[in-house]
Amino acid sequence: MSLDLQALLAVSPIVLAALLLVGFRIPAKWAMPAVYAAAVLIALTAWSVSPQRVAASSIQGLFITFDILLIIFGAILLMKTLEQSGAVAAIRRSFHGLSDDRRIQVVIVAWLFGSFIEGAAGFGTPAAIAAPLMVALGFPAACAVMLGMMIQSTAVTFGAVGTPILVGVRGGLITDAFTTQLAAAGLTPADYLYAVAIRAAALHAVTGTLIPTLMVVMMTRFYGTRRSWTEGLSILPFTLFGGMAFTVPYFLTAVLLGPEFPTLLGTLVGLSIVTYATRRGWWKPADTWQFPADADWPADWHGSLEIAQQDRPPGTMTIWLAWAPYLIVAGLLVVTRLPQLQIGPRLQAVNLAWSNIFSTGVTANTTPLYLPATMLLLATGLTFLLHRMTCSAILKAVSESSRILLGAGFVLIFTVPMVRVYINSGANAAELPSMPRALAEWVAVHVGSIWPVFAGVIGALGAFIAGSNTVSNLMFSDFQFQVANELKISGAMIVALQAVGAAAGNMIAIHNVVAASATVGLLGREGMTLRKTSLPTFYYLIVIGALGMIAIYWLKIPDPL
Repeated sequence: MSLDLQALLAVSPIVLAALLLVGFRIPAKWAMPAVYAAAVLIALTAWSVSPQRVAASSIQGLFITFDILLIIFGAILLMKTLEQSGAVAAIRRSFHGLSDDRRIQVVIVAWLFGSFIEGAAGFGTPAAIAAPLMVALGFPAACAVMLGMMIQSTAVTFGAVGTPILVGVRGGLITDAFTTQLAAAGLTPADYLYAVAIRAAALHAVTGTLIPTLMVVMMTRFYGTRRSWTEGLSILPFTLFGGMAFTVPYFLTAVLLGPEFPTLLGTLVGLSIVTYATRRGWWKPADTWQFPADADWPADWHGSLEIAQQDRPPGTMTIWLAWAPYLIVAGLLVVTRLPQLQIGPRLQAVNLAWSNIFSTGVTANTTPLYLPATMLLLATGLTFLLHRMTCSAILKAVSESSRILLGAGFVLIFTVPMVRVYINSGANAAELPSMPRALAEWVAVHVGSIWPVFAGVIGALGAFIAGSNTVSNLMFSDFQFQVANELKISGAMIVALQAVGAAAGNMIAIHNVVAASATVGLLGREGMTLRKTSLPTFYYLIVIGALGMIAIYWLKIPDPL
């Protein structure tokens, strides 16, 4: 089969998903079963993948689906518990005390707090936590999902304490042969990963500084009374300040400490600086921007997650007590992911696995105690005690959370298995590369020396398919490095573009959109979100492509090798 035909067939499931979700606005619960069927049909026929491997890949996808659903359930349950305890009303008061301006709340809650959760947990957790929190604060559900997806950009490459680099790039690039090549140059794999991390952090620091501005501008344009871009731009000094408060310490942390802590420390520094500045009134606009009155919201702004204000008498729920559950979640996530403490490996030792499914070499596993969901559930239990809740209140929270979860489950049991069939198609009787790799090879053949423009696009494609920066890096890091070798340009810079592009692709990853939508009861309108989040994704890919060309051909930044 020619490479052109391979690429055409490989891209078909992606095109089908885009047409159904975005073009025809078909809900994901109908679109994704069709996309799964298309991927399976192509794998079985054109790629000659065995039925056993297709089935094994689907089972592997169901294991991942279980993890995602557990995270969704934990995030919703924590929010519903806070609703029942009266903490939601207290949190509302805390932000109104800081600023009633929704534009400022976006910078603090979505950009900074959401990015902190990404740094600690990754894997879609920020949207699952931040989106329902924003709904609780009075944001339309559709706006909360859009912003929740945009969180998953700059922070992602160093999310989950550096997992996309330490697991994704390392697993996709560092082979025995490559380690030998590094040793001949006096380098270790850690040295090369550090070089990739610095380059990725620099690309993000330049590009990501404008993300809070884009968040605010898109909110005022799509969810404001006047549908105005300029209402968002009127707060430009504050959003630029909020962007740099994160990206500057983020880059410096990458240089000084490596890939584990840029997002974590960058957001902690940024939160401290921006909160202090807000209280002092620095760069705050004279006006206060608000959404239209709830009664004037179009139907497609609403989700089924309704936050009832179970408020206590004033003064009985302090701000610190209301925020304590989220601080507990963040603390648990950090503690369990710091390698120095060795708590994570103990939790990961509880591993439910199905090895060598149907004798295909495909393995599915889950480590339930290590999942962010476990931290969310533990925080929920502690909230029950801290907030002195009644059993009836917590049972009501469980009931409402379970009902919301059912809709997401149906969509994800098709979406994630489709991804795994797509990725695992490399083992086949036709001796063809996997579908994602075939598509990437076709692009490489046709673009040549302007590859830096497209390296990030390939990373985004991997994240769009898999819903994960880490998985995209696993799939394409070696391929990107080999293309760089053929073109005689910096491999570290091209791999960094791959990692940054994969972070941008998280904003349009289908099952991330489904998961985020589920947390606010917005299932069925995923296409609406994708159409909006494609804008910041295109921005990211265009800017990093230009930066890549400048770095390689003008600045001539050398490769460590």
